[in-house]
Amino acid sequence: MNSILLVVFLPLLAAIVAGLGRNVIGLVPSKVVTTGALFLSCALSWPIFLSFIGGGAESYVVPVLHFIHSGDMNVSWALKVDALTAVMLVVVTSVSALVHLYSWGYMSEDDSQPRFFAYLSLFTFAMLMLVTANNLVQMFFGWEGVGLASYLLIGFWFRKPSANAAAIKAFVVNRVGDLGFMLGIFGTFLVFGTVSIPEILAAAPGMAGSTIGFLGHRFDTMTVLCLLLFVGAMGKSAQLGLHTWLPDAMEGPTPVSALIHAATMVTAGVFMVCRLSPMFEVSPVALGVVTTVGAATCLFAATCGLVQTDIKRVIAYSTCSQLGYMFFATGTGAYGAAMFHLFTHAFFKALLFLGAGSVIHAMHHEQDMRFYGGLRKSIPVTFWAMMAGTLAITGVGLPAVFGNPLAIGFAGFHSKDAIIESAWAAGQPGVWFVGVLVALLTSFYSWRVMFLTFYGAPRWTQSEHIQHAIHDAHGHGHHDAAHDADGHDDNHALDGEGSGGYHPHESPLSMLIPLIALSVGAVAAGFAFHGFFIEPESGEKFWHGAIAFREHLMHAMHGVPVWVKLSATVAMLSGLWTAWMMYIRHPRFPTTLAAQFSVIYDFLLHKWYFDELYHLIFVRPAFAIGRLFWHRGDEQTIDRFGPNGSAWLVQQGTRVTAKVQTGYLYSYAFVMLIGLTAAITWAISQ
Repeated sequence: MNSILLVVFLPLLAAIVAGLGRNVIGLVPSKVVTTGALFLSCALSWPIFLSFIGGGAESYVVPVLHFIHSGDMNVSWALKVDALTAVMLVVVTSVSALVHLYSWGYMSEDDSQPRFFAYLSLFTFAMLMLVTANNLVQMFFGWEGVGLASYLLIGFWFRKPSANAAAIKAFVVNRVGDLGFMLGIFGTFLVFGTVSIPEILAAAPGMAGSTIGFLGHRFDTMTVLCLLLFVGAMGKSAQLGLHTWLPDAMEGPTPVSALIHAATMVTAGVFMVCRLSPMFEVSPVALGVVTTVGAATCLFAATCGLVQTDIKRVIAYSTCSQLGYMFFATGTGAYGAAMFHLFTHAFFKALLFLGAGSVIHAMHHEQDMRFYGGLRKSIPVTFWAMMAGTLAITGVGLPAVFGNPLAIGFAGFHSKDAIIESAWAAGQPGVWFVGVLVALLTSFYSWRVMFLTFYGAPRWTQSEHIQHAIHDAHGHGHHDAAHDADGHDDNHALDGEGSGGYHPHESPLSMLIPLIALSVGAVAAGFAFHGFFIEPESGEKFWHGAIAFREHLMHAMHGVPVWVKLSATVAMLSGLWTAWMMYIRHPRFPTTLAAQFSVIYDFLLHKWYFDELYHLIFVRPAFAIGRLFWHRGDEQTIDRFGPNGSAWLVQQGTRVTAKVQTGYLYSYAFVMLIGLTAAITWAISQ
């Protein structure tokens, strides 16, 4: 039990030491303290997870302190450890530890490394508090903690206006979702009289059929509560409508992107729905909304990823799409499959982001894939790591059909195919079709990234970043780009070889070790653990009440027709073949196609114009109202008749007084004479 305290609080202690003591202990000790703390937390998390895998562990609660006692509300700070917590512990600590190590190389030339590592550790602590929460108030603390830390990390390079704008956008959009989450917590306390998660889940089935007053009408109680809570999940996990912050979060350093998109903030919504799954099970309407939103997000984000040229944005939209998979899995009742995909996704998505960072590192901060090409021989370790991630996310594997007794494949093959098959088994063919279609789109844009980046002729010298690097290397002046984008210097990549005198070099060992470690997870995590997450008997034993595990649905999932089992694989191969034809066989065809269907291309390139629409509906009116209150209200009313008006009166009074205070003796004698005359006149009149 003491180990869970160390797992959770070591990152907090490291963040305090690195953040507040950086000027005392120095740069290297700050990195050592934070990275060492995370690796120790990771080392302690895996035995907890494996104890539940072995089937011998029971869930338990470790009390920390008494937090709130106010009227009927009694909140104790406690760490809940069950199978669901154990899964999240290994996901969060494993990815975070590797991101810390990766940042040693990626941020090597940044002047604010102690601050960066402190933020990373604070981010991890907040997420660990969220996943170990035993009550909704404690969960909300972690929920807001990751929101704060994400704001700090996305805007880490605060001298970049785009980074500041992205951080503010993430913070504001998430506040919208958090309002729903808070209302859900308030409503849950009103209905159940407690915020204790075990007590709420035990009482939830008894609320079936009851109604509650909301917005002047009577609605089903559990539907209202679940939908309000789901609004919070939509914000944190970037579901359609509250998704716009996620692509802009790429303005932060690449390690931040990996941490946010793989293991922490964006998975919080999925975790919350799975943790409260007994509540959602009582409301079919709420489950239907979750399914619809998840499927819509899945399709929307995949279409946007088809045409993006920034390598990190493609992977960001991929994250958004994969989260959609997880949500429509929870909506169909396949909570085990949703958590399984969350588990595998953490490995291959962190791998893809860190691999993209290695490419950007080699290409002197260039993120536009149109200026890549032919990199597989220059950075072979990065190439094979990203290949493993691509094989995982596209779902490459051999299904258990046609006499093949055992399904074998990369991580995404086991988890994503399980979600698609669950949708069919749950009697939702429309959702199944969306899942298959998105599998095809995912395969296409993932292989598009690989082909544009690592294959074909080098297009490096077309990049302004590379041109500046070559220009500087030949001594034609100083270029400040060594620290302009990622805070580290890549001029060592110039050696007179390669295209135009530029030759990309492989990343340092501190960046390659995390890539290799995550590659193992992307290859083997699905095959090694699928039985515990989604197999009917072993899954029921593993989860042991941590989620609402539908054993009959898992049985039905394994019994779907052969063509359903093959559908995702066929979609994956179709996407691969299409990408190969367009970017290897006929590389000029995408440009021609974009010109012929320019309306559709622009629609997807501008992300369905959500940002423009929100700017028109929300941002411009908000600024107009702000200017109205600023100029008319503040300046022309409050300031005019308040402090400015008072100052004006004082100023005018001083001018009158100045005319009286001449400094001449006869003036003062005259005033005294007038005063004396007035006093005598008043005395006589009395």
